Amino acid sequence: MAKIRPTQTPIEAFLAPLAAICLTSKDIEGQVLWHRDGQWSDGTGELLEAEEIAFYAEGLLMEGFSMQWDALRSISDDTALIRMLFWQGDFPTAPLLPTGWQVQRTERFTAQ
Repeated sequence: MAKIRPTQTPIEAFLAPLAAICLTSKDIEGQVLWHRDGQWSDGTGELLEAEEIAFYAEGLLMEGFSMQWDALRSISDDTALIRMLFWQGDFPTAPLLPTGWQVQRTERFTAQ
């Protein structure tokens, strides 16, 4: 008998590709940026290990935050980074990419 797969919630569907990236790239880190008072934080204070990234994001999405994640790769070497943007309300203009990085994939979830 075939197994019936339960339907994913919108949050689970949004995080599934992110979790897959983190499972296959154990050395990847997550950089957290917050939008507050009309500007983005610099992201230097919060770096997450690969196994923490999806769990961290899920908790904030369940609390009603919106999120965009960007899978970034360094232009000069094989370094990879997940940039996680969190905000409330309307989507603010995303911060510029750090110098020397390019986007491999990006996804956005808007809280209802």
